[in-house]
Amino acid sequence: MSDTAHGITTGAVARRLGVSPTTVRSWDQRYGIGPAARVDGRHRRWSPADVAMLEEMCRLTASGVPPAEAARAAQQVRTDAETAVPDATADAPAAVPEAKAGSIVPAEDVPPAGAGRAGPGSGLPLGAVRQECRGLARAAVRLDAPAMERLLQEVLAEHGLVTAWEEVMAPTLHAVGRKWESSDDRYVEVEHLLSWHVSTALRRAASTGPAIASSTAPVVLACVPAEQHTLPLEALAAGLAERGLPTRMFGAAVPAEALDAAVRRSGPAAVTLWSQARSTADHALARHVATTAFGVRGARTAPLVLLAGPGWLGRPPAPGMVRPTGLREAIGVISRLYGEPAGDAAG
Repeated sequence: MSDTAHGITTGAVARRLGVSPTTVRSWDQRYGIGPAARVDGRHRRWSPADVAMLEEMCRLTASGVPPAEAARAAQQVRTDAETAVPDATADAPAAVPEAKAGSIVPAEDVPPAGAGRAGPGSGLPLGAVRQECRGLARAAVRLDAPAMERLLQEVLAEHGLVTAWEEVMAPTLHAVGRKWESSDDRYVEVEHLLSWHVSTALRRAASTGPAIASSTAPVVLACVPAEQHTLPLEALAAGLAERGLPTRMFGAAVPAEALDAAVRRSGPAAVTLWSQARSTADHALARHVATTAFGVRGARTAPLVLLAGPGWLGRPPAPGMVRPTGLREAIGVISRLYGEPAGDAAG
């Protein structure tokens, strides 16, 4: 994109950064990182140095740096760009303030696209979480898809799938869900976009696992009828693929008849049934699956059933079932079925 003699407009710079114009204006109002000059004293026009400053602001906040701190570092980037020789510094990396992974930082979230100046309750209810979690939340709230994708890849590469899910992905998803429930159906677009990118990252992680023998009995993964939440199962599928263990993912709201057919046809070593709420937990179906025998006469066997999700709480597991407390424990339980050491996955 070529800059005009007076710089580019707020709308143009927002498109270039992949954020909303409201976010750019909010940064100007809240942190003073507006354009160095304005046409006729009123209209914002962003110079190349201004754009470099905003690019650094986007990068730092997506990494979990608090916006106020990121704004101070970004302003220095503009100062450096204005005083340096252009050709000698075009590709120079920007200075990044040090921040320890996992440190707790204040919540200062940017309002979503279309919102005005942030008011009380505009931030996500994150609590004490990793810095990367706050970065992912900020990127989600401002609908910054490239930043979400980049951050999810970095977290998976640095911390591994289990930690990435338990300490970054799941807390952010829960925070967005709580915000949606308490704000009259606002933030639905944030939840959908975040869920899509988390799902994409999990499936990409699953596809990079070692080759799996087709003759090995798989693990069936399914949501109970009327249950639509699949992301925890996708995280489990990725964790098992990481260990070279086979899965068959049947997704959301699997009818009882279809689940029965899937179990009988695939002969799984284990069946994981996800229930998000007690209203969807189907204990009769779980007992049926746990007693479904298959194989040759005289050597028939039944799968181990994992009751996964908060919907199963409140009732002890029946024989042939276990109720793992989280992703790490579920991977450990299933790994032992295949004679694999539980390792870190078992906690």
